[in-house]
Amino acid sequence: MSTVASPTLRQVSGLPTGPARLADSTLVLIDYQNTYRTGVMALPDADRALAAGARLLERARAAGAHVIHVVNDGGPGTPYDVRAEIGAVSPQVAPRDGEPVVVKAFPDAFHQTDLQQVLKDLNAGPDLILAGFMTHMCVTFTAQGAFNQGYHPTVVADACATRPLSGPDGALLPADTLHDAALTTIGDLFGLVVPTADALPV
Repeated sequence: MSTVASPTLRQVSGLPTGPARLADSTLVLIDYQNTYRTGVMALPDADRALAAGARLLERARAAGAHVIHVVNDGGPGTPYDVRAEIGAVSPQVAPRDGEPVVVKAFPDAFHQTDLQQVLKDLNAGPDLILAGFMTHMCVTFTAQGAFNQGYHPTVVADACATRPLSGPDGALLPADTLHDAALTTIGDLFGLVVPTADALPV
């Protein structure tokens, strides 16, 4: 068994390996909803990731970056009901006046939403900074969607979190293992991954 990591598809393809400056990027915060802090969808590391997301948001605003908030709307009676407290954006990262909110119904925030139009209206460049919930689901598929649309996404690892699930063999796959695997998938091709907001140049 090899003990050496394979080159990433990004390396093989000659894609950029360094993150963009915050001031030149658009921050896209994904599904930072109360959904993931309580009840059936609660994530073990939600509060830690929210604190990191709040630091990231503060740095982005200070740098003058565009900020877009994305929320998932599952409809009335679901944990994703954006009309109820359970589906509201957590206070630490709540939108300010003038910061667009994009509503989605699929893991990829570009799919059947106006996210791309919002980016055009902001005259945003190709560099996107992504963070939010859940790492293996909406963060990964939004990174893929961004890549497919020609954007250059960077994901901030500590500002994301996910939940434990059963693996293919039925054994428990811990949340941190799934989180790391999802970030590895993103970093292989779709985008760059940085550990914290402090790793992003201003």
